[in-house]
Amino acid sequence: MKDVREMTDEELRETALDLIARELGPAALIRFLQLYSRGHGDYTAERHQWLDRLQIDDIAEQIQKNRK
Repeated sequence: MKDVREMTDEELRETALDLIARELGPAALIRFLQLYSRGHGDYTAERHQWLDRLQIDDIAEQIQKNRK
């Protein structure tokens, strides 16, 4: 097996999936894939869309409300 530090992300992903399938079986592989899907979209851009609208005072107020 190639050194993990030299693998691309895709090579590491494929190797990990092969190991799960071999060691835990196909049902566990399916379950794992359902838990940890890659998702879609651009998390960073989407995060900025909602975070950029927040003000520090609004955040502090919400924290105070949650503590009560």
